[in-house]
Amino acid sequence: MKGTNQTVVTEFILLGFSDLSRMQSLLFTVFLVMYILTLVGNISIITIIRIEPHLHKPMYYFLANLSFVDICYSSTITPKALVDFKVEKNPTSLLECATQLCIFGIMATAESLLLGVMAYDRYVAICKPLLYTVIMTRRVCMWLVIIVYIVSIVYSLIQMGNIFSMTFCGSNEINHFICDVPLLLKHSCSDTFLKEITISSLATIIVFVVITAIVLSYTFIISAILRIRTSEGRSKAFSTCASHFITVILLFGTLILIYIIPSSHFFLHINRVVSVVYTMVIPMVNPMIYSLRNNDVKQAVRKVLEKKWIY
Repeated sequence: MKGTNQTVVTEFILLGFSDLSRMQSLLFTVFLVMYILTLVGNISIITIIRIEPHLHKPMYYFLANLSFVDICYSSTITPKALVDFKVEKNPTSLLECATQLCIFGIMATAESLLLGVMAYDRYVAICKPLLYTVIMTRRVCMWLVIIVYIVSIVYSLIQMGNIFSMTFCGSNEINHFICDVPLLLKHSCSDTFLKEITISSLATIIVFVVITAIVLSYTFIISAILRIRTSEGRSKAFSTCASHFITVILLFGTLILIYIIPSSHFFLHINRVVSVVYTMVIPMVNPMIYSLRNNDVKQAVRKVLEKKWIY
């Protein structure tokens, strides 16, 4: 037990950015604009992929799922953060906190796994082009996505079960804008050792599998690209992977920053900023990265706009 004779906590108060009182209006506006752009961008990607037949390929099927995950990902965090800007010390019940943590865990895990699947898809497309349609069939793609969601749901439920089977006591204020696992563990008056080991082990396995898949895929991809004789061919091959590679760096770069930074009060401010990047900024910029760096998507957008203009 971490403590005795302490008040049992039944709800939390997410302090968010309340310490930046002079910037509340500006931050509210910035977060709102980012959320609107996230919805518009990702819904547009899903719509364009759905209505344009030449985008009915495995790569874009996975991209549509990534956009769906980004919408859910951002919608789990941003609306609550926006409300907290306007309502001072807005209480969050354990059920609300559990729901946010569960959905957030599912979507964060699904995003990571989808990036691994997309890396494998690019490997097959570039290293085994003649077998691409044989390997990446519609059935295989569907099952890969189903497995991604099943693993994400199971992991998130295990994590949530471990966290919310504990008793929370002491202060109910969380100096963050999300119900994050490390912060909830600090508010527990139960023994968290085994739970931390379980959560950390599962997370490590998932991250190891995803990073291994991405590293191996890109090792073979780069090797295959360097063997292409023409500069035009190399440029085309690189362009098909550039968008995915940028997304991988953004997501895993920010996640690594969060978990290697010391948990002192000073670094808490940096932690919150990095959390904004991976919960709000990345879901917003993903559609821009894929639309600006992908000729097929840009052509599809032009066709849709031209049809709308004609009619």
